[in-house]
Amino acid sequence: MLRSALFLLTYVVLTILWGSLGVLVGWMLPYRQRFAFIIGTWTAMVLWAFEHLCQVQVEVEGQEHLPATPCLVLARHESTWETLFLQQLFAPQATVIKKELLAIPFFGWAFSLLRPIAIDRKDGRGALKTLIREGKARLESGSWVVLFPEGTRLAAEEQRRFGRGGPALALAAKVPVLIVAHTAGDRWPARKWRKSPGKLRVRISPPFVADGESSSAFTARLEHWLEEAQRDLRT
Repeated sequence: MLRSALFLLTYVVLTILWGSLGVLVGWMLPYRQRFAFIIGTWTAMVLWAFEHLCQVQVEVEGQEHLPATPCLVLARHESTWETLFLQQLFAPQATVIKKELLAIPFFGWAFSLLRPIAIDRKDGRGALKTLIREGKARLESGSWVVLFPEGTRLAAEEQRRFGRGGPALALAAKVPVLIVAHTAGDRWPARKWRKSPGKLRVRISPPFVADGESSSAFTARLEHWLEEAQRDLRT
């Protein structure tokens, strides 16, 4: 409990200080340097504090699958941890987020400088159009696009079908898809301040490419890989 409390304090202080600094100077930097300065440095500091203060060891499998050209990344969403880690692994990136996050003081203000794809979840058809239009533009400009296909954070044992957005963007942009499975919910549970020491496992899939199949068949392949990987990582 003491380690978790110390980490929480560190996390809040780093976010306020670095978010404020990012807003003050980030706009003056070119996009790639801005991303590295604001997000790259902040996430590196928070992840270092988490691993050392909360005694967590991170094990990553499948980094050899990362292509030379940025593509679409669909990641399991269980925790705050993967939102930080993925910023380190895939940079620069455009993260698909709900637009309300940009209103969060310090964090949201700095994040708005990094060209996220902010969508209105209440506008289903409009949100999908925005995702495809802006997602294609980010990919063409050389940025990774990261999306949480279940649409919300899940408990460790929970499964949910993918939304239409990720597969639709992959098919429209004609880019490969990487899937990221992990056990972050065991170490940094969603909506809980207390962290658990131990090993945190991550597995990155080989690239998936739609091979003339329907969107539903392609989605089913992606879901099957993630379900199998999640089960294997926790056995």
